[in-house]
Amino acid sequence: MSFGGDDEYGHARSGRQGTRTRLPETESGAARSAPLRPGRNVLMVVGVVMLLIGAIAVATRAGEDDGRGGNSREQAQPTAPTGVKPVGSGADGIPAGFARTEQGAQSAAANYAVALVSAEIIRPSSRGGIIERVFAPDKVDDMRAKMDKAYSPHFLERVGLDPEGNAPKGHTYVSRTVPVGTKIVAFDSKSAELEVWCTGVYGMAGEGSTTPVTTDWFTMKFSLRWVGKDWKVQGFAQEKGPAPVNGDLRASTAKEIAEAVEGFGGFTYAR
Repeated sequence: MSFGGDDEYGHARSGRQGTRTRLPETESGAARSAPLRPGRNVLMVVGVVMLLIGAIAVATRAGEDDGRGGNSREQAQPTAPTGVKPVGSGADGIPAGFARTEQGAQSAAANYAVALVSAEIIRPSSRGGIIERVFAPDKVDDMRAKMDKAYSPHFLERVGLDPEGNAPKGHTYVSRTVPVGTKIVAFDSKSAELEVWCTGVYGMAGEGSTTPVTTDWFTMKFSLRWVGKDWKVQGFAQEKGPAPVNGDLRASTAKEIAEAVEGFGGFTYAR
């Protein structure tokens, strides 16, 4: 669909690179990695230890006098965050006040991808507010009409939700997007074309669910416009992939997925 494209649930599914994140909330969990041959595993551990020792030595020397009357600690470090303050606070968890720069446009696109492919966009009570905060003013009415049609009561019933977008008792509806990277296609002070490479999880967590939670990889394409003092969406679309080979991981139970979604907070994404 032109407003974002549909997956089977009506969602828009789908990076310059290097996304800096500022985090709020969190319960820890452990990932099971694929088994390695013992010999290879030992070599990897030794290699990592040597790299750490080297890094510590470099960091220690970086704090010493460089012999030219100055301290190299004052020089910019290659891993330090760069640029202007990435983003301000916004309403309903959607950041606002992005910089009028390439990195500001990338931050906006990444955060808008999260908002537009979320469980909140499904709910009629929160959909209108998200649309008003994300889209350019002259696009709000058109997008509201398109999304209301896409997320109709019939659609909600088909994915197991009530007319307000709520999951049945004992179930949790999941739709969470994680930007992997952003890419500038075109940019000037008034408009920007960007792509956001994303992964995510979506479906219904709960015993007996006919639409279990699965992963997805997709790319969202944004047209942004500078409106007032912020970047707003003029239009967006999506395409599938790029998708990596699935890892050798045990699928978690519906209960584990539901607890993870409820226990782990989301992120604000910024360059």
